[in-house]
Formats: sequence, structure tokens, C-alpha cells
Amino acid sequence: MSKKEYTRGQLAKKSDCNIETIRYYEKEGVLPEPRRTEKGYRLYSDEDTKRLNFIRRCRELGFTIAEIRELLSLVDNKSYTCADVNNITQTHIGGVKDKISDLTNILKALQEMSDKCDSGDGMDCPILEILFKSHENPYV
Repeated sequence: MSKKEYTRGQLAKKSDCNIETIRYYEKEGVLPEPRRTEKGYRLYSDEDTKRLNFIRRCRELGFTIAEIRELLSLVDNKSYTCADVNNITQTHIGGVKDKISDLTNILKALQEMSDKCDSGDGMDCPILEILFKSHENPYV
């Protein structure tokens, strides 16, 4: 039984991923350089499809390329424990919490600026006044 192989275009369709994104992942080293035909066409395997799906899922969850590379290195070297994977995940969770905190502060600042606006027809806009103030303004 021969293994199924796909061109880059077929892989893109199969995984619902942009061809340029596949190129990017290859360039970043998280998707290995595929086998080539005599004519130079790249051929991807079901394992490459599985790996691409893993990468895409990680990206959907906000993992950085470096974090994905680290996870894949553990898998590729078959040198991981669940604790190793969880440590990477916990570090990522900390980063997500930091981003949530930052976004919460941004939301609060925007809401406070919006609350100062009476949405009138005049050109005197408190939001613009706040945005033009120095960085020392209380809303950031």
C-alpha cells in the first residue's frame, strides 16, 4: 500500500490553509522541507498534514512560533513528558493572562474616554482632547 502524497496546493485545500502560510511554516522550520519529485514539485504526506493541523491549532490558541517549535522539538525527539508539555502550556497561559489584563485596561480607558463624551454636534470632543494630551494622561 503506497502512502498518499499531496502537492502544496492540495495540502492547502486539505488543511484549509493558505499556501503562503505553508511556505512561512517551512521557512520557520516548524513544517519540514517536503520530499520533491524529479520535476521539483513538493510532496507532502499525511504526517505533514497532521503536523500542519497541529501548528494551526496551536496558532489558534495563540502559541508563538517559538513555543510551537519547542513543542514540536519535544515530539520530534520523543523526549517529552506530559509535565514538559504542561510547563510550556502554563507559561503560555501566563502570557494570555497578561494580554487579558492589558486588554481590560485598554477597555477601561476607552470606556472612560467615551463616558466623557456627550456625542454632541460640536467640534469640542473630549476624546480627541484626551488622545492629544501627553502620555501622562490618566487613561493609559
